[in-house]
Amino acid sequence: MKNKDKISQTDSSHEQVVPYNPEWVNLYEAEAIKLKEIFGNDLLGVEHIGSTSVLGLSAKPIIDLVVLVDSHKNVNKFFSKLQEFGYPFDSASHIDQSTERHLFRKGNPTQYHLSIAYKDRGGFWNRQLAFRDYLREHPEERDKYSALKQELIKKDPTGKSSYIEGKTDLVNEILDKSGFVRWKPPVESDQNGVE
Repeated sequence: MKNKDKISQTDSSHEQVVPYNPEWVNLYEAEAIKLKEIFGNDLLGVEHIGSTSVLGLSAKPIIDLVVLVDSHKNVNKFFSKLQEFGYPFDSASHIDQSTERHLFRKGNPTQYHLSIAYKDRGGFWNRQLAFRDYLREHPEERDKYSALKQELIKKDPTGKSSYIEGKTDLVNEILDKSGFVRWKPPVESDQNGVE
């Protein structure tokens, strides 16, 4: 059995949604200091994102971090340092270099998700910050999102497919309310030019 298969079979970190824990901020801050050393002068920013970054929001106990670098080109120069720091590079999940980020996981069970986002490609950085900041500023939306997550984890205890899909509509609604402009496919017009 491959190591990746062992990890996916034993990693239970995605299977629970727990009440907010103020310790999550400290875990983020300690990890961010180390990431700043790894990325050095190439780092444009590092942020705590995801549910653990929102005071009072129930979450999977995984700290989500995002670092912003200028370009997707030559990002692989960080991979060996990240691996030494506990973020192994999984070539199977990083084959498509056209994505707007690279995702790394640390720990078993997973304790951290690290996304490398690019200033020159995609909207991952801005989208994540817009979503986080809106939930921080709107406790009623935060509580609505929290209740949905708790309902979904009961229906899909793996915390994966239907759990993730079940959040999509509310996440998009919150992004729209935040003012984040999501890419949408063009609407086809009829013969009279009316949409």
